Amino acid sequence: MDLKMFCTKTSFVSNLIGPMLSFSTYNCKICSVKISSFTCSYKGNAQNGVSFVGKDAYEVGDCSYRYDGSSTNPSLYTERRVLDAFDDEYGGVVVNPDKLPFEANVFASVLRSSVSVWRTEGKKGIWLKLPVEKCDLVPIAVREGFQYHHAETGYVMMTYWLPNEPCMLPANASHQVGVGGFVMNDKNEVLVVQEKHCAPELAGLWKLPTGFILESEEIFTGAIREVKEETGIDTEFLEVIAFRHAHNVAFEKSDLFFICMLKPVSSEIKTDDLEVQAAKWMALTEFVEQPLIKGDKMFKKIIDMCIARIGKRYCGLSVHKVVSKFDNRLSSLYYNVVDDQRFDGCSHDPCSTSS
Repeated sequence: MDLKMFCTKTSFVSNLIGPMLSFSTYNCKICSVKISSFTCSYKGNAQNGVSFVGKDAYEVGDCSYRYDGSSTNPSLYTERRVLDAFDDEYGGVVVNPDKLPFEANVFASVLRSSVSVWRTEGKKGIWLKLPVEKCDLVPIAVREGFQYHHAETGYVMMTYWLPNEPCMLPANASHQVGVGGFVMNDKNEVLVVQEKHCAPELAGLWKLPTGFILESEEIFTGAIREVKEETGIDTEFLEVIAFRHAHNVAFEKSDLFFICMLKPVSSEIKTDDLEVQAAKWMALTEFVEQPLIKGDKMFKKIIDMCIARIGKRYCGLSVHKVVSKFDNRLSSLYYNVVDDQRFDGCSHDPCSTSS
């Protein structure tokens, strides 16, 4: 891109940057109003392109414009070029990861000038997503003051809080979410598994199928999926019986674990050889008599609640689809429905809808 199109040509002679030399200069049309008096210097060499300088040739780069990542020639850009980004709704900026330069020296220069410009503009937080193919840029961002926020398979997210005040950027996700499926057939048999990989003290234990919720997955669909993956049994979600909240579990994260009651709609077991050593239907009385079940107060309480639900002496949380006016999103709300005429008001609709 020929940046001369943005400037009005004038001329001056300067010896501030070396011998007395004559330069063609341009008044920048793309500068902001507060710095519109600054001029641009065209070096005259087409290969070097255009660079911006202050009108006394010392204040380099006080004209700023957005860097779109389209060029690999650092000489085309000033120290005040700005990374391609958009404003978020909280007064911060989100950098476009698709327009980041690959060259380390270009990135370092543009990042530094971007932070300076955004600070001057009164921006709050900066969100910088660095894809794995640009991992060489991570140390540069760290040196410029950026901090790690979170990482996924394909990227590292980094942040920078600009104001001289406590950081208001939301922290990384604090919880992991797990599910366990209590599945009992009409013979009072519970679907249980023995895990292939477990702590030594749990060796030989027959337990409920469990697993972690995936990204953008519902609790009830996650429970159905985990039971299917580990045992091959198809199920229908009934209720959340209870959930456990624990802290400092894995990588110092907190843990939410939901016990879900599911109704089997198939009976033939097909185990997952990667995770499960064995799976079977076990008589409920035999299941609860296992020493590890009887000796663990929390697990015994969970099973007691499941048994009470079967006997209609306890009501769990069924799922209801609702839309909130706050965000106009369809959400899953878990709650129990109590009929005034009788205690057993628990809903058996696996996915009822409410407005």
